Amino acid sequence: MTFPVSRRAAISSLALAITSAFAQASETSNPAVASVVVTASRTPQAAADVLSDNITLSSQDILRSGAGNIVDLLQKQRGIEVARNGGPGTSASVFIRGGDSRQTVVLVDGVRIGSSTSGIANWSALPLANIERIEIVYGPLATMYGADAIGGVVQVFTKRGTGAPAINASVGAGSDKTRSADASVSGGAGRFNYALTLTRDQDEGFSATKPGNYSYNGDNDGYTKDSASGQFGVALAQGHEAGLLFMHSSLDAQYDNGASNFDARGEQVLNNVALYSKHQFSPAWQVRFQASRADDKSSNFSNATATGYSRLDTRQNTYSAQSDLALGADLLQVLLERREEDVLSSSAAALSRDRSTNSAAASYSIKRGAHLGTVSARHDNSSQYGSVNTGGIGYGYRISSTLRANASFGTSFRAPTFNELYYPSYGVESNRPEHGRNAEAGLVYNTGASQVTAVYYRNRLKDLLVSTSVCPVEAASHPYGCAYNVNRATLSGLSVGARTTVGPLELSGAFDLQDPQDDTTGKQLVRRAKRHASLAAEYSSGALVLGAGVQMSGKRFDNTSNTATLSGYGLLNLFASYRFAPDWTAIVRWNNATDKQYELAGTYATAGSQAFIGLRYGVK
Repeated sequence: MTFPVSRRAAISSLALAITSAFAQASETSNPAVASVVVTASRTPQAAADVLSDNITLSSQDILRSGAGNIVDLLQKQRGIEVARNGGPGTSASVFIRGGDSRQTVVLVDGVRIGSSTSGIANWSALPLANIERIEIVYGPLATMYGADAIGGVVQVFTKRGTGAPAINASVGAGSDKTRSADASVSGGAGRFNYALTLTRDQDEGFSATKPGNYSYNGDNDGYTKDSASGQFGVALAQGHEAGLLFMHSSLDAQYDNGASNFDARGEQVLNNVALYSKHQFSPAWQVRFQASRADDKSSNFSNATATGYSRLDTRQNTYSAQSDLALGADLLQVLLERREEDVLSSSAAALSRDRSTNSAAASYSIKRGAHLGTVSARHDNSSQYGSVNTGGIGYGYRISSTLRANASFGTSFRAPTFNELYYPSYGVESNRPEHGRNAEAGLVYNTGASQVTAVYYRNRLKDLLVSTSVCPVEAASHPYGCAYNVNRATLSGLSVGARTTVGPLELSGAFDLQDPQDDTTGKQLVRRAKRHASLAAEYSSGALVLGAGVQMSGKRFDNTSNTATLSGYGLLNLFASYRFAPDWTAIVRWNNATDKQYELAGTYATAGSQAFIGLRYGVK
């Protein structure tokens, strides 16, 4: 199930995919598309004007996906693959367009999260029930977000409040003694608006590892997750607003650590808080200020002795000022930002470091009849890795009221993690950032009732930081190798997504043909398939909704030499909901209904067939 994606084949496939999707899409007259995307330009923008490839998942999309956690939800999306070391409470990686998990920026309500030591966001600690919508923007967004936005940006928006008071709650239970409960209240009155959500998730789980793993222990590895998120805003005067956003999540998850009877577990805590103000000084000019703090705290208990405890904390403080000036139909944006990273490690004192990055960026977007365009540039200056300049340019042409062609080029970079810089006998302090150069072209077709997106991309990466078996520098202090800038890679592929409505039936699907290749070795990048796809159908009739979805992936490799193979898989997921009273809905989901046995990481287990039933209440 593997094959190279040549440019000629990809372009031919793109044309065929668009033609086939058009043939299946229903015809409607020039509709108005009201959806808005924030992440692509750091300001609300009509989706029809966004040149970057993107998708938005609404609260209804999340509910009807049947996913029980954010990792499972992302696994179903176009252009995304995941790997996980066991059940939903264990560590996970998210790969966008074949990129490394460290090449993705993750935001919660505009606050950047993640560990500065591993470079990865703690996906398992993010609470799904607190989320109102998710925006996924593909491709390099370094001019908007700086370091690490190579593969894309994922932004989570927690629930907000407007209008009359609204109360929502749900409870549910399922396989592996899964239990969940959440409650929220939101609204707005006069100058104030508010929202507060509380959640708890518990799961007794299954063994995270399989026989053959050096940490194998056949006991169940479950988790408990408690979360709270909120938003409070106040209108200071006409056109002027200030507010507070916060999210807290605490995850206590068991994991395997060999045959010992000790209950090995990890505790992860995410704390995000942001203070912001928005000022509309004139109809054409708005300025936004934000100060935020994000804490990623991790504690591990691997045995009953003092040496079995370790703690690793990352704190990120970010301060930004953004000016948006409308010049007719055009938009000029200027951004100033400072990001401070501070790491505290109990087990490796060399990791207890800090660094700061000062940034300045500008972008200019135009709308001229059928033409759309944007040009942007950014300068980042780090106290650790020095200065990096990035830029991007994009162009879109409306072929008709429903069809648009796009093309873009952008540069990006990934900053070395603290592990790659300072971890004893592994990190090298002189390591440099990775760099990317991405070019892509695509077509977007949207009638409102039917949407099709097809994009071909080619992202060339250099100075990749990899683990070398022989360290080219500082050999005496790195006898077993080190992290070093030695590799090059090419991430190329075709990504197609489509959705259409035929009467009470909504059909959607996506497929990705990609070639994530390590150019230095000629091997396929670890845990990334050359093709993956999804199909879904949803039937609505009055109060009843029935849904079915299929996820498919080709084979992947579990090591850099491509000698350990992870087989391809296909999963069938079923979903149903019934609104039996005006404010009450019953939901049922059955994931992996055929009980497919598969692996996302070698010798780590995945969930078999799982059922869940829940009850939701909502009134406004």
